[in-house]
Amino acid sequence: MLISHVVEDGVLNVRVLRDLDITNRAAAALQIQALVYALRPSRLTVELPVANPSAASLSAVARTHRMCQSVGIPCDVTGPGAAVTGPLPASAPQRLEFGARGHR
Repeated sequence: MLISHVVEDGVLNVRVLRDLDITNRAAAALQIQALVYALRPSRLTVELPVANPSAASLSAVARTHRMCQSVGIPCDVTGPGAAVTGPLPASAPQRLEFGARGHR
């Protein structure tokens, strides 16, 4: 099992049970998506299991966030034992000092 969940006052709280890797990130995102479509919560909160999640975990969160945006459901992400403080603020894109491949 990759996730657990509970619904409290219309908010779907999903806990990712372990840091994801490339072999299970899509499955976790699909499980969350199925819950969102079935339960239609007023908000989704995803709790990651580690303070420094893997790229695969972040990929699953990004996929979940895009899905929530498409259906108009706010999505929050927290770390282990953290309190939900709201969505992360969007930051302006930063200009790279070097090109994407490290070339000047």
